[in-house]
Amino acid sequence: MKSNTKMNLLWLFAGVIMAGSAVVLGAFGAHGLKNIIAANALVIYETGVRYQMYHGLAIVALPALVDYVAPKWLNVTAALFVIGSVFFSGSLYLLAITGNKFFGPITPMGGVLFIAGWCVLVIQLLSGAIQGRNNA
Repeated sequence: MKSNTKMNLLWLFAGVIMAGSAVVLGAFGAHGLKNIIAANALVIYETGVRYQMYHGLAIVALPALVDYVAPKWLNVTAALFVIGSVFFSGSLYLLAITGNKFFGPITPMGGVLFIAGWCVLVIQLLSGAIQGRNNA
């Protein structure tokens, strides 16, 4: 696999780990935390799990766009999704489990990184379509 024609395998590994660990964390929340933390804290926790899963699966799907988006930009998108998940989902997990409001303001930073990743994809797809190319 050539690095200039394929998405970085490290990001795919990260996406698989994110999605798989979201299943584990979701099960832990549903079975291990439901009697320990308040119902509203569990909702916060589940939001973190959901967004981690969405973006883990999105990373795994990114190679399908290699004919439309340059691998460099797929790697940038994957990095934004991974870092966004650490900030967004990670802060929600910590907020739900500890109840410490300190973690609340970190969540929007992760959301901005998620949005940036999706914007990179839209811009690159539009750029390729405008230039009439199938292979970025």
